[in-house]
Amino acid sequence: MKITKYILQIFLLTCLVMGCTEDENLDYVNDIKAPKNVAAAVSVTQDNTGLVTIAPLGEGVVSFLVDYGDGSEVSDPITPGKTTQHAYSEGTYDAVITAIGLNGLETKATQNITVSFKAPENLMVTIENDPAISKLVNVMAMADYALSYEVYFGEVGNDTPVAGNIGEPVSYQYQNAGLYTIRIVAMSAAIETLEYTEEFEVTAILQPLDPAPKPTKAATDVISVFSDKYANPDPIDYYPNWGQTTTYAQIQVAGDNIIQYGELTYQGIDFNTVPIDASTMEFIHVNVWSAEDYTINISPISGGPNEAAYPMVLTANQWNSVDIPVSHFTDLNPAVDFSNIIQFKFDGVPSGEGTIFVDNLYFYKESSPVQTGIVGNWKLASVAGALGVGPSVGDISYWNCDADCVVLRDCYYDDIYTFGADGSFTNDLGAQTWTEAWQGGGDSCGTPIAPHDGSNPATYVYNETDNTVVLNGVGAYIGLSKAYNGGELTNPADAPTSIIYNVTFQDPNTMAVNIDVGGGVFWQFILVRDGQVSSPLTGTWQMAQEAGALGVGPSVGDISYWNCDADCVTLRDCYYDDTYIFGSDGSFTNDLGTQTWTEAWQGGSDSCGTPVAPHDGSNAATYTYDGSAGTVTLNGIGAFIGLAKPYNGGELASPSEAPEAITYNVSFIDNNTISVNIDIGSGVFWQYKLVRI
Repeated sequence: MKITKYILQIFLLTCLVMGCTEDENLDYVNDIKAPKNVAAAVSVTQDNTGLVTIAPLGEGVVSFLVDYGDGSEVSDPITPGKTTQHAYSEGTYDAVITAIGLNGLETKATQNITVSFKAPENLMVTIENDPAISKLVNVMAMADYALSYEVYFGEVGNDTPVAGNIGEPVSYQYQNAGLYTIRIVAMSAAIETLEYTEEFEVTAILQPLDPAPKPTKAATDVISVFSDKYANPDPIDYYPNWGQTTTYAQIQVAGDNIIQYGELTYQGIDFNTVPIDASTMEFIHVNVWSAEDYTINISPISGGPNEAAYPMVLTANQWNSVDIPVSHFTDLNPAVDFSNIIQFKFDGVPSGEGTIFVDNLYFYKESSPVQTGIVGNWKLASVAGALGVGPSVGDISYWNCDADCVVLRDCYYDDIYTFGADGSFTNDLGAQTWTEAWQGGGDSCGTPIAPHDGSNPATYVYNETDNTVVLNGVGAYIGLSKAYNGGELTNPADAPTSIIYNVTFQDPNTMAVNIDVGGGVFWQFILVRDGQVSSPLTGTWQMAQEAGALGVGPSVGDISYWNCDADCVTLRDCYYDDTYIFGSDGSFTNDLGTQTWTEAWQGGSDSCGTPVAPHDGSNAATYTYDGSAGTVTLNGIGAFIGLAKPYNGGELASPSEAPEAITYNVSFIDNNTISVNIDIGSGVFWQYKLVRI
């Protein structure tokens, strides 16, 4: 491996100097960044010789050069992991470390080197427990005349010191919390050293510093036991008296409520007066934090009682998340009845030795998938103008199939075009389709005619970037069998082996297809996905967490009046996790959690706060999507997309003025991204970019 590496380096450097041939594709070299985090560890022998050892450090480095800073010659190239030595006279120097990357890019760093034949003086030491990492201790040493220092951290079995440059920190993570003797030795070029010793208590971080990850599941797919995001059972007892010695408390981390169970033997959560019917749920989710590596058993309990356990192995000092299939419990104990869950239980392993923090305990099911992309079954839309021909894309003035034509050709409008996930393509025309004279048909419904009858195997290649689909297979076609690239067939025997169509998605369930047959003539088709949800909006959406996803301006696409930049997105994180849920049954829900951005007109303080009615999702709402008009109308007081205050023709001055319905303009950027805007009058448009989650 080493030989290969150095051959590659020589080859690349040779190419950089002499130039490689076009056949040797080294484009990737141009993408390599310059070395980073360049520094040096330095030490000096304590023998009054001034001999300094320099160990260059950096990332993405092929070799280093060191300018010692005393007028002497620059070092020979130094490979990573190697050192260089240089004898200095007494004095202070600025050594320059040059790090060279694989493509010749350089990064320089300056390292101060003080060589003194005086013993170190005025040693000052700072020892601190790290605020974020459990049992990690950070040490910083400063001393006159010193160049480096070593720290003996005093843990049994480890007598090796950790070295550092004077004035730069060193760190060490202990196996266990407790009291340790830490010794610091400061060194100059003199024989004498200077030491400092301190008895220091190493502490473990005993509770999470950050909240658990925020859930993203739609409320309609969740039954919660404990979470700020969702509604929990009422009444519920998180500390029932089951004779256990476990301690209980609730804490808040960044406004998030969290359960703490200490010295965990076993602990129940009881909601037997409001049993949960989780028979339609698929998983149990929970977040657990512990300061120690630990194991707990999690058991849902149904009436009977009947229970089964899941062992959750915890990694210390982080939120552990688990999604447990409901089938895990029923496989262990078929008597566990998920239509009648009355309790949860946590067991500590070993018993009584751990403390855990629990959040976001809930049942959930996966949302009904909204099929996206080209894979699936498609039909020609049974509407006037879905089939037509004209001089340009979007113009079907030469001829198009009107409403009477659609009725007449019903045997054609039920033809199915199937794009398989495996790349297969099929024309499924049934027993009847529209046949034309050039095929030997009667310009009427009739038996499909080979090879345009779906009898030949075919494949497709969809290029999402170019918006094209290529059908490969004699007789395979979309929309009209006679149209091909550059002409129209006059005989079925002339069918080409492949055809290229242009495809654009109007929404996830609607695509526009056209083919240029030459001479300024374009056949055009509108296809709709067969057997899918009626609205492509079905699902859960969030504001895109990027600068400019929320803004206002004088026209659609212009957000120059104001927009939420990157700092704003961070500040309003309580708003950017709000979800907008379009149900397959036509229902609409604003799910804002316990916190969202509240404004002065609502009685808020232009900051994160409790959602304000009626814009808190508490009222029932529905929606109507009109794909042809590119609009969605929300019906229900307080229902909104993006911002609560804009409505059709103005902005609210009071929550009590919320209208019963609002209509937004919607366009699909791609299958999982939509652009939404609302005209509030006077040439002002509020605009939002939402993504499906």
